[in-house]
Amino acid sequence: MKHAKGKRPRPRSMKIARIGELRDGLSRYLKYVRAGGAVTVYDRETPIAEIIPLREIHSSTARDRERIARLVKAGVVTAPVGNSRESLKDWKPVKVKGSVLQALLEERESGW
Repeated sequence: MKHAKGKRPRPRSMKIARIGELRDGLSRYLKYVRAGGAVTVYDRETPIAEIIPLREIHSSTARDRERIARLVKAGVVTAPVGNSRESLKDWKPVKVKGSVLQALLEERESGW
């Protein structure tokens, strides 16, 4: 299989599969991914997806939590207080007089 402008896949254990190959050997490719490998999926000569082990996705969640913690510490964002599910349990929608859509359109017309 040709690679874009001579580029090769990343050196970690990675396989390349075209859509048809992936469909025909899905179990084999998934076994490979479970073992820590990655599969780049090609549609003809174009890479369109990468199948990676789930733990790599979860590690990005940990990075997100660390980033949020840094933002809270820097005062950029505010950490939630209490249990958000519990606080939303008694939430009721706001009742307004008139049409929210009409108010929005009037606001836009006024140039605000």
